[in-house]
Amino acid sequence: MNSIGNQDSQITVGLDIGSKRIKCAIGQVKDNQKRVNLLGFSEIESSGIKKGIIINRDELIDKIEQVINNAELMADVKVTSLTLSITGEHIKCINTQAAISLNYTNGISNGSREKVINKSDILQVLNSSQSISLPIDRDILHTIPQEYSVDTLEEIKSPLGMTGRRLESKVHLITAASAAMNNFVSCVEELGLSVKGLVFQPIASSLSTLKKDEMELGITLVDLGYTTTNIAVYHKGSIRHSGTIPIGSKSITNDIAVMLQIGLEESEKIKVKYASALASMSSSKLNVNISNIGDDKKRSVSENEISEYVEARMQEIFQMVIQEISRADVKDPLTYGIVLTGGGASLRNIIPLLEKSLGVKVRLGKPTKVDGAKDIADGPSYATSMGLLLWSLYDIDYSHLQNNQDRGFIKIIKKIRDTIENMF
Repeated sequence: MNSIGNQDSQITVGLDIGSKRIKCAIGQVKDNQKRVNLLGFSEIESSGIKKGIIINRDELIDKIEQVINNAELMADVKVTSLTLSITGEHIKCINTQAAISLNYTNGISNGSREKVINKSDILQVLNSSQSISLPIDRDILHTIPQEYSVDTLEEIKSPLGMTGRRLESKVHLITAASAAMNNFVSCVEELGLSVKGLVFQPIASSLSTLKKDEMELGITLVDLGYTTTNIAVYHKGSIRHSGTIPIGSKSITNDIAVMLQIGLEESEKIKVKYASALASMSSSKLNVNISNIGDDKKRSVSENEISEYVEARMQEIFQMVIQEISRADVKDPLTYGIVLTGGGASLRNIIPLLEKSLGVKVRLGKPTKVDGAKDIADGPSYATSMGLLLWSLYDIDYSHLQNNQDRGFIKIIKKIRDTIENMF
């Protein structure tokens, strides 16, 4: 087996830890292209994690080791470092801005002369935008530049090489609980691997599924997971709002189990096979045989009755999604619709339900930009793991992290705090 990891920038590894499934993808970067060739992929039933929080560390480490080993065998590559997804209710976002004067050097003014903007000026203004007062138990996960202003010129994507007296940056800051980040990193490090980056789940999913034009005109990515639903709102080419709702498709499984008085395992199978998110598109004549908990008596229930429970719950989840989206400081953030990813996106007739109830265009977010994923990992539930493979390609200032060999948890969080992410 070839031992290639962060020594070889051509190999990229993503680990997506969900409450339902854990997925590991190994890819090879195509020369001079922002595309990746999938070499190996593995997924496994999850354990030890709920709503993005670790509830049994040993169980989770065992699962991570299994899924990485399986992907390594398929790819014939030994993993030494990886990029990790993170989610959870503890993750919060804030839009902030900062400005610096360009005609001052070491506190001395150069008169009224304008200055050519270099990389250190950009880093300085982005650093200033991170200077917000955070509780002691929180840290910055992402600093994503939205746009810059140079003097009176606004909405500049890259001010490098321009001249001016004042540089201003607007950024999207994503913060997370330090303990949650440290615990995730330590689980992976216990297996002798290093973590190159932690990525908020919907941002990874956006990388693999959204088109540049959509992000420019305005689009919302909704990642419907098992126990959480993650949101990222894009407009004018960059992220404007992100958030997590602590409810996902598992709530539908629970509803079916409670209503029909059956076990969770049977309920999950019924959801996958028979449930329709839009009850009017289900059959009242097709009956599903179910068994009561604790006895062998069989009874039947119509597909339509099951689907009515499912539709009610989906409507509730998407009311919460709309509330979260409305927090974005964007005029008409739903104008160009929703891209739906995550395991919950495979629920039957979910697209017609959303288009009918929200009155906007909705499409399934399937990963693009990763070759070789067809028939292996090309559905909406693989958007995050495929996005993690692409992370280092679209994140041009992230490279200095790879060269830093200090692997302490606190140091990694500090490096993430100091990282400037220029995504697109």
